Amino acid sequence: MNTDFNNTGEDGIEERLWNYIDGTSSAEEKSVIEKLLQSDAEWKAQYGELLEVHQLMQSSELEAPSMRFTKNVMEEISKLHIAPATKTYINKNIIRGIAIFFITLIVAFLVYGFGQINWTAKGETNLPVDLSKVDYSKIFNNTYMNAFMMINVILGLFLLDRFLANKRKKFREEV
Repeated sequence: MNTDFNNTGEDGIEERLWNYIDGTSSAEEKSVIEKLLQSDAEWKAQYGELLEVHQLMQSSELEAPSMRFTKNVMEEISKLHIAPATKTYINKNIIRGIAIFFITLIVAFLVYGFGQINWTAKGETNLPVDLSKVDYSKIFNNTYMNAFMMINVILGLFLLDRFLANKRKKFREEV
């Protein structure tokens, strides 16, 4: 253990004195600190300040909240204005614009996909195309394209679900 306490900085003195005041320092440290308190004016002044702070902390009582504190806080909160529902501050035109974008994108992918089909396939069917001979790899041959289309279809389905839920809600309010 380092017993050369004179070469420590202000923080080292304070830390060692707090340990001494709290009683957590070792017996060797206690004896060295006691000698320094008798001989060194800086240590003595610092010890007096820290001892005064320690006594103030020991004498002060922590204030406990009243038994009704929680109830009082909740009553005050209930008096405040609650934030409005999201449908009052979301711009419906932005939602419509996003919906139009995704619907246009899905339609564009479908047009692109049908444009890649060879409609001159030979065969005796009622359809102008023999679906068993259609090369789907030409339509959907890119992994990123597939992932992008799948995400757009899912978002489109979510949009359709919200649209139908809103229609259902308005219908119930009218009835």
